[in-house]
Amino acid sequence: MSPQGTAKRPDGMSRASQRPGPKRHRPGATVTYLGHSTVAIEAVGTLVLTDPLLRRHLLGFLRRRPPLGALGGAASPDAVLISHLHYDHLDVPSLRSLPPGTPIVAPLGSRRFLARRGFHDVAELSAGQSLRVGELKVEAVPAEHGVGGRPGAGKVGSLGYVVDGGARVYFAGDTDLFDEMQAIGDRLDLALLPVWGWGPRLGPGHLDPVTAAEALRLLRPRFAVPIHWGTYTPVGAPRMWPWLTTDAGHRFAREAARLAPGVDVRVLGAGDSLGIEPAV
Repeated sequence: MSPQGTAKRPDGMSRASQRPGPKRHRPGATVTYLGHSTVAIEAVGTLVLTDPLLRRHLLGFLRRRPPLGALGGAASPDAVLISHLHYDHLDVPSLRSLPPGTPIVAPLGSRRFLARRGFHDVAELSAGQSLRVGELKVEAVPAEHGVGGRPGAGKVGSLGYVVDGGARVYFAGDTDLFDEMQAIGDRLDLALLPVWGWGPRLGPGHLDPVTAAEALRLLRPRFAVPIHWGTYTPVGAPRMWPWLTTDAGHRFAREAARLAPGVDVRVLGAGDSLGIEPAV
């Protein structure tokens, strides 16, 4: 990536670097799936939290099915990565539940929307730009999910992120298949891929279990974890469509075994963690 594609901040967006005393860090990375698109990624003493959605209810009609449980270190991340501004990915009450001043990384055009809601430590990125969070490099990559979709947000687009430090972890946010995935898949250790949504149907700009498995053939990660499924459903939906909370992640694992047998798929429940050791 060219120097023009690097976003730099005077403070490095790092609270980890301000912690006292030297630390010894285990090699690799640990990811903890907290439900929907919320994942804590921890490596080299730094923790970032993706698209925090940390409530029992959303929009009045979506209810969280697995309990949230204790957040542990994810309750005080070094930065938050926002993929786009849809309600289930940028949830203002969830952001306000984190320590004041937590740095936020978001797509270009998000700063004004966030500042109006009291969040002022915001770094905007476009696809191809990067910055450092503590010892981690965070690079914004394309996503195929459209723009807008929220009053007051304007035409803000969607991003994925590659978090690099100890391991290379791709967080797709919300996306459909797109050709540039092949370039994203350079030396990936882990892909966090959305495999469904919160309702019985998917609109455009989303991956389902089959297309997410097809994405693995482009990305070529060592490991994959399905996200964005089975956490929030409309009230009454589990009685009408019981598969909403149980099927998508496991179907993805079956399709991946067929289409990308070289990828080790791990289906995590909310609160489960996966440690990624460095590639040999």
